[in-house]
This record gives sequence, C-alpha cells and structure tokens, in this order.
Amino acid sequence: MKFSNTLIYWYLQNNRELPWRKSKNPYFIWLSEIMLQQTRVAQGLSYYLKFTTTFPTVFDLAKADESTVLKMWQGLGYYSRARNLHYSAKLIANELNGEFPSTYKDIIKLKGIGDYTASAIASICFNEPTAVVDGNVYRVLSRYFGINTPINSSKGIKEFKTLAQSLIDTLQPGTFNQAIMDFGALHCKPQNPLCETCPFSDSCIALEKKLTKELPVKEKKIKIRKRYFNFIVIKTDNNKTILSERKGKGIWQGLYQFPLIESDKTINKEELISLEDFNNLFKTETTITLFNEKEIVHKLSHQHLYTQFWIIEHKNLAEATINWIEIEKYPVPILIANFLEAYLNKK
Repeated sequence: MKFSNTLIYWYLQNNRELPWRKSKNPYFIWLSEIMLQQTRVAQGLSYYLKFTTTFPTVFDLAKADESTVLKMWQGLGYYSRARNLHYSAKLIANELNGEFPSTYKDIIKLKGIGDYTASAIASICFNEPTAVVDGNVYRVLSRYFGINTPINSSKGIKEFKTLAQSLIDTLQPGTFNQAIMDFGALHCKPQNPLCETCPFSDSCIALEKKLTKELPVKEKKIKIRKRYFNFIVIKTDNNKTILSERKGKGIWQGLYQFPLIESDKTINKEELISLEDFNNLFKTETTITLFNEKEIVHKLSHQHLYTQFWIIEHKNLAEATINWIEIEKYPVPILIANFLEAYLNKK
C-alpha cells in the first residue's frame, strides 16, 4: 500500500495534462492507447486531436473507408494498429450498437487489443483493478525491486504482470495505472532518471546497488534484415503515374506505393536497366534519373530498407492512371510521403 500511496501522491502533483484524461469515454481512451503504442506522446497528440475531430464517435470511425483511416494515420507507423482499430470500430458500431465492452475479459477480445490496452481501458473507464504493464512500468518495477528477469521473456512478462497486479490500488486502479506510466515516462526515465528527487530513493534497490543503467534487462535483439528497395517513380507526358495498393501480410498492407523493384544490393542505373522487372515495365525508351544521391535508410523494427527513388520520364503508359495532382490523396508509407514532399517542392 505504501508504494501505491507514494506513487499516486507523486502523480497528483506531477501528472501530464492530456486531452484523453478529461474523459472516461472508452472510445477516446481506446483511441489514445492504440496511438501511443510504439509512439511518443508528443508525436501521438496531434494525431489524437485530428482523429477525434474527424471521427468524434465510434460510429464515425466505423463509417469511414479504410483508405481514409490509413491516410490520417500516415506517419505514425505500425499501420496494422489503424486497420485493427477500424475493424473493431465497425464491430462495436454494427454488432454492439456502439456500446464498448465494459470488462477486461470482453475488451481483450477486440482485434488489436492486448493485455496492456485492455487493462488500461478496463481500469480507467470501468474501475476494474487490472494492472497495466508497458515499457514504463517494466522500468519502474525492475529498478525499484531490483528484478533482472528479462522483460521480453515469457517468464518476465508473467512475473511483472503478477507484481503490478499485487501493487495496484483497487479503489482507484485507473489513477494508479496512469500514475505508474507517467512516473516511468517523466521521472524514472530510460536515460538520466531523476534519482535525486525520487520519492522512492530511500527504498529503490537499483539506486542502492547502482544498477539503474543495467535495469530493466532485455534478451538479445533479433537480427535486423537488410533490404534494398528501388521505387520506380513514373511521370508521363500527360502528368500521370502508377501507384498500387500493397496487399498481403507484409509491411505497409493497405498503403500505396510506386512500382517496386527489390534488389540484393544497392544498384546503379545500368544495373537497374538490365533487370527483367524493369524491362517488363517499359517497352520503349525512357529518361531515367536517380532522385536521391545518397540512398535513404528507413529503419523498421526488424528490417532496414536501403532505398532509391528512380524518376522515369515516359511519353505514355496505359498503366499510368493516377494524376500527379491527386497523388497526395493516397495513403502511403512515411518513406514515400517524405520523398513526395521533397520531390514536389523541388519541381
């Protein structure tokens, strides 16, 4: 009880003023929690405000087409979050009459919702004492209690969930959960934690044993895959280009891209022209220029994309049906969005 009392007292003095904290509406809490997965609050805030203005209710989100949702999500990354959000919004609107599930057990059944998000919504909106465990919580608990079990191991996930559950204030679980997340984000930070002014400094094992830099422990990262992308940016005489939607379960599902040729290394113009995939696109003469002198390295969680954008000027192509003046309407990966901004501003 002492831990939760100290934590909540700190929170009441230091909590962040965030728009979703002014509401107990599960739709708004759900939206904020999905957006803040893998995303800093500073980055996610503008997206939250944009989404809640455009889609003020779950019915509004459910009625939107997926392409619109993905376009508004552009830049946040991890686009499966947006697709799952849209899918679950349609389920809530159409099958649950707009009523958000009110228990952890039912909330976690929604597509795209895991233990952390279900716990956050259940505790904040419905006062159910279910503890959240995210990166901030792992850090606070591992340091305070001196736990070196890897946080990304199955043993660690269970251990920290059990510990967090044992500490939660059952009378105000939502406040406790928000308090421990804010404490990790603002005070017990990954780098340079504010140990000198910490309310737990007299009982923190990591501080006592000088282990703050070592905790929490993570198992070794998986190997990063390198991929080499060559985007073929077509501009015809009548100002048309080719964009196509990415299908399948890989990265950027549902987003649009220029024709893509993937190579096994960084290639030059002559090597590009010699490729069968390139020659299948163009049967007549073209003008080819490389837009970016230095390849762009786009880093995803499990892969790094070494990317070149090739500008191809061509008289006419039947497949080129997208007008350049409409291109910004399409949802694209941030990698392509950044290219478009640079290319269109340079023209």
